[in-house]
Amino acid sequence: MKVAVLNYTGTVGKTTIAAHLLAPRMGDAPIFAIETINETVEGLGLDVEKMRGEQFKGLFNALLKTDNAIIDVGASNVEEFLNGMARFEDSHMEIDCFIVPVTSGTKETKETISMISSLEDFSIPPEKIRIIFNRVETDVEEEFATLIQYAKKHRSCTVNIKAAIAENELFDLLAIKKLSIGTILADETDYKTKIKELGKDGDKKLRDHYADMHVMKSLAKSVNRNLDTAFEALFE
Repeated sequence: MKVAVLNYTGTVGKTTIAAHLLAPRMGDAPIFAIETINETVEGLGLDVEKMRGEQFKGLFNALLKTDNAIIDVGASNVEEFLNGMARFEDSHMEIDCFIVPVTSGTKETKETISMISSLEDFSIPPEKIRIIFNRVETDVEEEFATLIQYAKKHRSCTVNIKAAIAENELFDLLAIKKLSIGTILADETDYKTKIKELGKDGDKKLRDHYADMHVMKSLAKSVNRNLDTAFEALFE
């Protein structure tokens, strides 16, 4: 399966979704980061091939030679990415799914609708354009009501309210530590014991690190279950 993660608006969690939702559940799929200025999954400890949006020819060539791929398109490169798809006629057919992450907010909703419309202009069918709701506070249907209503009316994309990732501080901690959820889940270190072993006069920086690691381990299992559910709903 070859998927592209993209949206006109930034800070909706495209890289987080590529690194933490997709990569662990798509086996050995290579990751292509189409980005010039923002963080890529490389900063989260994953192997990635970086290129600019105007290097679409190289990406297209690579997609023709692989069965699986994750394409993380930065907001600053979306236009060049779309221009590349326009230049190479029917190149979008090499991508099985276009995932559009969205967070709640008027600006984010408007630009997500614009993204859906742009993809629709390529005659990409609605089942290949899928929405993932990110940083959900409490209720998907309430927080994303406008977008859900748009999807129902225009039927230009696929929406499943279970394809949702809850707001969680774990993702910020992972970005700071440059770690993946898989690494945290596999870590058998007892950080609580390590904190006690340091004692009151121990290294403060090390104590803070141990505390952060303990917090991440306590959050990782429930977050991973949420991601499992979201991934299943996204590709249902």
